[in-house]
Amino acid sequence: MAGDTTLTPKTTTKPKLERPKLYKVMLVNDDYTPREFVTMVLKAVFRMSEDTGRRVMMTAHQMGVAVVVVCTKDIAETKATEAIDLAKEAGFPLMFTTEPEE
Repeated sequence: MAGDTTLTPKTTTKPKLERPKLYKVMLVNDDYTPREFVTMVLKAVFRMSEDTGRRVMMTAHQMGVAVVVVCTKDIAETKATEAIDLAKEAGFPLMFTTEPEE
């Protein structure tokens, strides 16, 4: 009677904290916004140095699009909107988009 009971250790499951999904903010190239203005927006909104801003701007210029920053969805959308609004105020069609990072 006592020999047919199998004891299995109880497995404890820890609640898995999922990391928030990350989003890319993408700078989309256009033929109207001056390069200096794009660099200025990257410095002002995304806290980039002059050199980094210029590199990101040139990547977008050459490739059509460039990743500006990868962060949580809320921050990505806020920063993209802030940058677009800044450009709109200055009369430029500068565009930033957000997309989930794969």
